[in-house]
Amino acid sequence: MKAQDRQFVLCINNNGCEDLEIRKIYEVLPDESAAKDDYLRIIDESGEDYLYPASLFYPVEIEQNVRESLLHAA
Repeated sequence: MKAQDRQFVLCINNNGCEDLEIRKIYEVLPDESAAKDDYLRIIDESGEDYLYPASLFYPVEIEQNVRESLLHAA
């Protein structure tokens, strides 16, 4: 997947999900099935991807050069 196709979200609430950090940006992995149920597949602090309620996040637009830096840092 190309860097410009990656989606990122900001965690705005971690109620019941202590493995998420509020005010941290997370990468979203495509998962159409989860999206239908208002969930997002997020790579969390463990480095693994899990489903979380979409209501815990706010989508953010990130410029291409910053997006590439985030992806190389992971």
